[in-house]
Amino acid sequence: MIDQGITIGHTGLNVTDLDRSIDFYRDALGVEIVGRSDADGRRYAFLGSGGLPMITLWQQSAAPFAADRAGLHHLAFQVADVAALAVIEARLRALGAAIRDDSGVTGEPAAAGQFFCFDPDGIRLEFHAIERPSRPAPATGDGPACGFF
Repeated sequence: MIDQGITIGHTGLNVTDLDRSIDFYRDALGVEIVGRSDADGRRYAFLGSGGLPMITLWQQSAAPFAADRAGLHHLAFQVADVAALAVIEARLRALGAAIRDDSGVTGEPAAAGQFFCFDPDGIRLEFHAIERPSRPAPATGDGPACGFF
């Protein structure tokens, strides 16, 4: 049971190029800019819908994300079903994102119910469907398929 009704409100990401990241997330997720500042060299943007932020982008990094440091492992996005997942996959492919299926099930990533890719700064993103298709059991191993880069 989660104490006091706590949920995740939004996720803040450090980026190297605010405009590039805004374009990527807006085109991939269909979000809009709900707030932005370019004042005094402190550039940031809130992306979401209905005036509510989902992702905050902070332009304050000089280099891409480094997976060998403590911090974010991946950012996961959940969609209703495989059809919605296929729409997101098509958007990401149109943006040039390399889609990875780390589920251990061969076949089309969206059809497996999940896939991974990286944003322009190398932040690992997961997309998964609530309603997953019936599929063969994933490959067995010593941990979750998405656990290691």
